[in-house]
Amino acid sequence: MAELIPSPFLVPGVEPKVIQEFVGGVNTGNTDMSIARMIAPGGWTEPGQRPEFDEVTLVLKGEVRVETEGETFDVPAGQAITMKAGEWVRYSTPHPDGAEYIAVCTPAFSPDTVNRDE
Repeated sequence: MAELIPSPFLVPGVEPKVIQEFVGGVNTGNTDMSIARMIAPGGWTEPGQRPEFDEVTLVLKGEVRVETEGETFDVPAGQAITMKAGEWVRYSTPHPDGAEYIAVCTPAFSPDTVNRDE
């Protein structure tokens, strides 16, 4: 059965980044998958993490830098990158205009399974 998602859940406490969860544990109760729109300003960096979920990052505007233990990728608008569960990763937006991107996580993103660096 189809289910309209009239609005995303705005995740608090992640400023200056904006996270809008459309599908996931909070907005729809879905723990199998999460889909969120991210808007990050230029110069933003989040802590490294070793999540227990696979993640696809699809860049819509700007560029997202993705650092792994072995490589660094600059992912521009129109490209995507995949990360497997258990891999260390750090996301940032090195350019002044920042970035807008979609993150799809399976199973769904959870603060308990993202395993951010201290």
